[in-house]
Amino acid sequence: MRADIDRLDEEIQELISARARLASQVRKSKEKSSKAVDYFRPEREAQVLRAVLERNQGPLSDSEMLRLFREIMSACLAQQEPLKVAYLGPEGTFTQQAVNRHFGHSVHALSLPSIDDVFEQVQAGDADFGVVPVENSSQGIVSHTLDMFLLSDLKICGEIELRVHQNLLTLAKTVEQIERVYSHEQSLSQCKRWLRSHLPGVELISVGSNSEAARRVRNAPEAAAIAGRPAAEIYGLPVLFSDIEDHADNTTRFLVIGRQIFAPSGHDKTTLLLSGHEGPGLLYGLLKPLQEHGVNMTRIESRPSKLGKWAYVFFVDLEGHTQDENVSAALKDLEKVSKLSRVLGSYPRAVLALS
Repeated sequence: MRADIDRLDEEIQELISARARLASQVRKSKEKSSKAVDYFRPEREAQVLRAVLERNQGPLSDSEMLRLFREIMSACLAQQEPLKVAYLGPEGTFTQQAVNRHFGHSVHALSLPSIDDVFEQVQAGDADFGVVPVENSSQGIVSHTLDMFLLSDLKICGEIELRVHQNLLTLAKTVEQIERVYSHEQSLSQCKRWLRSHLPGVELISVGSNSEAARRVRNAPEAAAIAGRPAAEIYGLPVLFSDIEDHADNTTRFLVIGRQIFAPSGHDKTTLLLSGHEGPGLLYGLLKPLQEHGVNMTRIESRPSKLGKWAYVFFVDLEGHTQDENVSAALKDLEKVSKLSRVLGSYPRAVLALS
């Protein structure tokens, strides 16, 4: 059996090399540019990964098989120059995990201190794409990310759904030794019941990120941090308790932002920014074209427009791509009844909520 494994390893390695050579030939056949962003096609990658899921019959799980193919694709794309992907840092955050899950490890990941900085780096062309959090399944929307689209003409190029597992990191040997807990306010909220049950009365301190929490705790045995396992590894902290989030399906959704809208992948989502003329039936008037053309709305959020007192805009997620016939027809009718109708992106739906 070991001999069979060795033979298969040789075959797998040769096939990966053959795939890389083909990817290089495709790159050379298109343009003279050596920039990876000019050849990256998220719709094509989504189609490949969906095919991987359809073929998978075990024994490896869907998430493991996706991870392996993602890394192969990432390495093939980065042969000459890797993609530059900005993300909300610092290193060790869940946003960095989302970058690695979506783009693989063969990218140049740029850690930035704020969501504003991520948008600015992509807008300026210093990063090819950016990754920012937009909502959590238990804590709701990240409003600042939505608000940035009011000020930016960047597009949504993809989405990532990441199963978020929170862990208690500490040098303390028992919970009785812990006097305070550091974490991002979202993580503290996601573990509220666990903290109340296991660490009642302990001081909870909100900081800018879970990585910052881990950094503060690495030399403080009387303190603990709530963070992911990457932060534990980076800062050399033991995990005293794992998976302490209150909801087992705790999931955070991230957006991939870029400078253009890509072609349809076959299973897509479109996000719109809408506003209407004030008065009775405003929202009904905006949504009516979707119903008339059979377009399914999956989510709607309202935010202050910043253009006037009590004026609001709506962020709407739809099933389908702007190039789909029914979506295209609905958008044309929306332009007639709205004050503002802007496509923020048409992009592949998340393939799988990865952990």
